[in-house]
Amino acid sequence: MYFQYGETEINYLKRKDKKLAWAIEQIGHIERKLDANLFAAVVRHIVGQQISSKAQATVWARLKARLKDVTPFAVHDVSAQELQSLGISLRKAEYIKDFADKIVSGEFELQSVEHMSDAEAITALSSLKGIGKWTAEMILLFCLQRPDILSYDDLAIQRGLRMLYHHRKITRELFNKYQKRYSPYGSTAAIYLWEIAGGAIESMKDYAPAKKR
Repeated sequence: MYFQYGETEINYLKRKDKKLAWAIEQIGHIERKLDANLFAAVVRHIVGQQISSKAQATVWARLKARLKDVTPFAVHDVSAQELQSLGISLRKAEYIKDFADKIVSGEFELQSVEHMSDAEAITALSSLKGIGKWTAEMILLFCLQRPDILSYDDLAIQRGLRMLYHHRKITRELFNKYQKRYSPYGSTAAIYLWEIAGGAIESMKDYAPAKKR
């Protein structure tokens, strides 16, 4: 299952921004996989913090093999130490356990997040241990398919903006300008900026000043 966008989003962004329009034409349609299960998506994002994508995939495969199905009750029934034995740090294991325990006890109603506004959902998810604003934003985009998520805290988004618009630095004020321009389809813009940051257009470079040695 992939993030759904089409002519409506593309045509809007092209009308709003000529440089992004050119990049969209160069790159074409992008398929970005989604996390269909909200609970599993939160757990997977906690697992993946500060480790490589390859390491995340390895640990996630172990977790699924151990639990069979990554649900609140399955996590509730194992100890933090068992989770740690799968290659998850103890702190992350405790975050995951705390998350599952709160759902099982009814302290946190995860499904209610689906019906909240973006700001409310980010606040609710960020109240959980181990979930910051950036992680909450990624969950909204890649699990709930919210259409207008563009994260200032995402370094690849900032890199993509620098590359596309030849900026040396993305300040909050500058970011807000682009966020307003792309809205209400910031998520689609984000997907293209990630591709740009990853080198999808060979002629583009990052204009950030070289770091002093």
